[in-house]
Amino acid sequence: METMQTALWIVVMLVALAIVFDFMNGFHDAANSIATVVSTGVLKPTQAVVFAAFFNFIAILVFHLSVAATIGKGIVDPGVVDTHVIFGALVGAITWNVITWYYGIPSSSSHALIGGIVGAVIAKAGSGALVAAGILKTVAFIFISPLLGYLLGSLMMIAVAWTFRRARPNRVDKWFRRLQLVSAGAYSLGHGGNDAQKTIGIIWLLLIATGYTSASDSAPPFWVIVSCYAAIGLGTMFGGWRIVKTMGQKITKLKPVGGFCAETGGAMTLFFATALGIPVSTTHTITGAIVGVGSTQRASAVRWGVAGNIVWAWILTIPASAFVAAIAYWVSLQLY
Repeated sequence: METMQTALWIVVMLVALAIVFDFMNGFHDAANSIATVVSTGVLKPTQAVVFAAFFNFIAILVFHLSVAATIGKGIVDPGVVDTHVIFGALVGAITWNVITWYYGIPSSSSHALIGGIVGAVIAKAGSGALVAAGILKTVAFIFISPLLGYLLGSLMMIAVAWTFRRARPNRVDKWFRRLQLVSAGAYSLGHGGNDAQKTIGIIWLLLIATGYTSASDSAPPFWVIVSCYAAIGLGTMFGGWRIVKTMGQKITKLKPVGGFCAETGGAMTLFFATALGIPVSTTHTITGAIVGVGSTQRASAVRWGVAGNIVWAWILTIPASAFVAAIAYWVSLQLY
C-alpha cells in the first residue's frame, strides 16, 4: 500500500511539474503573440497579455488534439517511458527555458520539451526507442515553420502595400491599428492551440506509462486538457518582457501594418502545422514572419546579427535540453 501511495504521489508531482512547464511556456512565449502589438503601440503591455491569454485558453474550443497525440505517442516508444524519463524530460526543458529567458533569447519551449524527451529516453533505452517519423517531421519544421512564416509574412506585406499604395499613410495606420487586434488574436489562438497540446501530450504519456490511462484511448482525460490550456493562459498573463523587447524592436522596427502582416503570416503557419499534428515553435514562426516583413522594405531593415543569434539558439535547443534531460534522468534514478 505504501509503495502504491508513493507511486501515486510521484505521478502527482510530475503532473504538477508539467503544469509548471506549461505555465513557463506561456510566460516564455508570451512575447511571440504580443511583441508586435505592444511594439506598435496598439495595446499597452497589460492589455496585451490579458488579450493574448484569453485567446490562448479559448483555443481549447477550436483545435483537435493532433499535436498532443504526436507528443504522447509519436516521438518515442511509450513502452519505454517511466516516471524517471518524464522527470528528466521536464527538467531538461525547464532548465533550457530558464536559461534562454534570463538572457532574453527567444528560443523554442516546444523543441526544448522534445529535446528533453529524446535525451531522457536515449539515456534509458538508446536511440532505438525513438520514433523516427515523428522526430523527423518535427525537426523538419524547425526549418519549414520560420521559412513559411517568412514567406507568408513577406507576401502579406507586399499584397497590403500594393492594395493600399494610393491611400494616405495616416489612414492606413489607423485601419491597421484595428486590424492588428484581429491578427494578434489569431496568432494567440494558434499559440495556445499548438503549445498547450505539447504539455497535454507529455502528461498523457506519463498517464499511459503509469497505467492511469490506456494507450488505446483516443484522448487524454478532460482535466488534463483544461489544466494545460489554463496554465498556458496564466503564463501568458505574466508575460516575458525581456523577450518582448527582442521580438518587438531588436529584429526590425514594426508599424501596425507590419505587425498585422507578421502576425497573420505566423497564425496561418501555426494553424497549418496544428492541423497536421506537428509540434512547431511559435518562436521560430513569428521570428520568420517578422524578418519576412522587415526584408520587404530593404535588407538593412532587418538586424541580421540579432536574427543570427536567435537561429543559433534554435540549433542548440534540442541537443542542449537533451543533454540536461539525460543528466536529470540519471539523478532521478538515485533519488527514488
